[in-house]
Amino acid sequence: MKEALRKFGLEYCELPDMLSNVSTMLRMLTLNVDSRNKTPILPIFKILMVIMSIDYIYVYVISGVWFIFWHCIRTGELGPAMIAFSLMSTSAVAFIKLLYMIFYEAKFKSLIDRYMACDSLTVKGSRFSKNLTKALRDVKKRGIVYWLVLNMNAVLYVLRPMVTPGKHLTVDTFIIIGLDPMFKSPNYELAVLMVMVGVFFICFTVANVNCFFIMITGYTESQMLALAEEMTHIWDDANEYYQTMMKELSMYGSVYLDHKDFNRIKETEVLNSHVTEHLIDIIQRHAFNVSLLEEIEDVMRGPNAVGFLFLIVGLVGELLGGLNNTILQLPFTLSQIGTDCFLGQKIMDANIKFEQAVYACKWENFNQVNKKIVLVMLQNSQKTMTLTAGGMATLSFSYFMNIIRSTYSVYTTLRSNI
Repeated sequence: MKEALRKFGLEYCELPDMLSNVSTMLRMLTLNVDSRNKTPILPIFKILMVIMSIDYIYVYVISGVWFIFWHCIRTGELGPAMIAFSLMSTSAVAFIKLLYMIFYEAKFKSLIDRYMACDSLTVKGSRFSKNLTKALRDVKKRGIVYWLVLNMNAVLYVLRPMVTPGKHLTVDTFIIIGLDPMFKSPNYELAVLMVMVGVFFICFTVANVNCFFIMITGYTESQMLALAEEMTHIWDDANEYYQTMMKELSMYGSVYLDHKDFNRIKETEVLNSHVTEHLIDIIQRHAFNVSLLEEIEDVMRGPNAVGFLFLIVGLVGELLGGLNNTILQLPFTLSQIGTDCFLGQKIMDANIKFEQAVYACKWENFNQVNKKIVLVMLQNSQKTMTLTAGGMATLSFSYFMNIIRSTYSVYTTLRSNI
């Protein structure tokens, strides 16, 4: 048990370990994205998934729709309606993505198999492997922090009404169908239990689903950073390779070493041959990673578009509902939007670093063939790798700030007109 838990730590940060970690967590949600794991999902997880899904749908979807479009319209209460609307919108994103991933499980298994195939090309112990592992360690740290923050947010959200004097719920003004009045026994106890189950289910789902994407997009980012290091050292590596080869030849007293003109020509040929070999390897790896990112974009285009729309609308609802009422909902929403934008920015930054490395690879020393290869690589690297919100916008820090500004503008406009 202790050894199994250790594998979730930073000591195990290579791709197979990270995918095994996130696959284990997703299996608790009855989703298996790892084709290597042939073990059937335990029936207890399937039963819990059904119970928690029914609880979530009843509390935050059915009751939410009834509360907003029937109860609040009848009573004229706008604030409680906005709070319930924001809860319904922001919580639905993870549930939609999870159902989508379960429905298209085969696609995600195929995607993971391609990532594993890409990782199998890495030579253990090489500089590329070491740089890749170093970058992946940061990626896993990113995933661990995100998972802990999301689930801690759930704990605080549930505990807040419990430590407040008197009888309270996470949202005092919200009513679950069939439990009105909410603050009389046994309705109160049932409401607390149902809300608690729904909150932990959604936060656990968000944390695991998003950690999955943190890991796979982080692997592409790490590959690009490691490839950038390879490009930076490619000419020095060629010279080192030549010097090593010459030392080995000198041990055998090669007659060719006495012929200076031949030796000079041989050096040029050997250096450029070594460079060509490594340039081809790098360009193939780069193309592989571009295709993997495009596949992620293609597979998640629909859910990402719907998800961002729900999150942005939910964010406006949280502001209209009053920050004093939604102070713990806001971090939940912003963490989802911010994480996606952060991942997109990191991919772009890694691509830019690779582009700079291509230009700084001392290509002026190469022969004409290798210069042409570098030119093609430079043109390809200038087509920046990006993640998008379902094709609607490029995810980045600037887009995150645009969302904040636009959301606040919509909020102030609606606030002044309501």
